[in-house]
Amino acid sequence: MSARINMATVDTAAYKAMMGLEGYLQTISLNHIQKELIKIRASQINGCAFCLDMHTKDAMKYGETPQRIYLLNAWREALDLYTEEEQVLLAMTEEITLISQKGLTEETYYKAKQLFDEGQIAQIIMAIVTINAWNRIAISTHLPIAK
Repeated sequence: MSARINMATVDTAAYKAMMGLEGYLQTISLNHIQKELIKIRASQINGCAFCLDMHTKDAMKYGETPQRIYLLNAWREALDLYTEEEQVLLAMTEEITLISQKGLTEETYYKAKQLFDEGQIAQIIMAIVTINAWNRIAISTHLPIAK
């Protein structure tokens, strides 16, 4: 694959806006591992190699285990490895990433309301929306994987 445009230099205003979202996500109540699980799961669904490479490495820097990363794609079959909060985050990530299939279901939203307040739910949705945007940018521009 040949590299395409570099969004950071071609459309600096849009890139700056995306970085603003990233700055905001640094302030939310989710911990580093929770944020990385969202990023990895959405990137798996979207098939974004650049983001998978980045966020699996970041997750490990924050103390995530290789086993949980390896099994993330099959988390529903390995529930004992993920907390109840993480399971809800992952379900939300899948349903929002695959929005055209059924969207965020009432069942998942209800579970989220049992564990998170409205502000936290809004933050989770923004974290999911943001990584989906980054996936689309990286895939569309053939962003090369760091070596």
